[in-house]
Amino acid sequence: MSLGKTPVRVVHLGRIAYRSALQIQQHYIKQHFDSSSQIPNTLLLCEHYPVYTVGIRRAQYPAEEEQRLKDLGADFFRANRGGLITFHGPGQLVCYPILNLGCFKKSVRWYVCELERTVIEMCGKFRIKASTSPDTGVWVGNNKICAIGIHCGRYVTSHGLALNCNTDLSWFENIVPCGIVGKGVTSLSQELGRDVMIEEATPVLLEAFSEQFSCTLTEAQSFSDHTQQTVH
Repeated sequence: MSLGKTPVRVVHLGRIAYRSALQIQQHYIKQHFDSSSQIPNTLLLCEHYPVYTVGIRRAQYPAEEEQRLKDLGADFFRANRGGLITFHGPGQLVCYPILNLGCFKKSVRWYVCELERTVIEMCGKFRIKASTSPDTGVWVGNNKICAIGIHCGRYVTSHGLALNCNTDLSWFENIVPCGIVGKGVTSLSQELGRDVMIEEATPVLLEAFSEQFSCTLTEAQSFSDHTQQTVH
């Protein structure tokens, strides 16, 4: 382990339902507040079955719109993250950092900026020029390649980022992604003109994350069987 670098464990969850991911995140969040627990900061990596999610917003998402999206064959969830509606599905690399910002810097704004810089750095490793904008997420021109929406309670983070690798982008045509009118979405595959699988993108994202957050990543075993039994 590098001197002075915060250790972060990487847990690969594979393809799982969004509901399960929410419950698994809660498991790790609670461990941060358990004085008897020695659980380290954790990155949960996964992809989801098709699901539309809505973040914190003042107005309730219309019930008829929710049903319309469900009729397309996707789940629908209201989450406690920031941001408006987005899509998660196969071919999208989702990263949920469950971090105690006290181990890094106690600033939510700093944390979000670091997530953005991580994805920009990762895209740069693929020779894709990405950037931020006044709108949320990471963009290639006017097309969003990565959505970012987080929650932070008592400086412990949850939710995170969703990077389009070889996602079927037609799912986004059914919504106004993140509530931003007049802009589109893209993926690593679309930008590079070839199929970029999650398995190819994952180590590149992890490398960029470890550099940006100055941490040491260690691969952990998958979420344990005995814990999974309590997460339905």
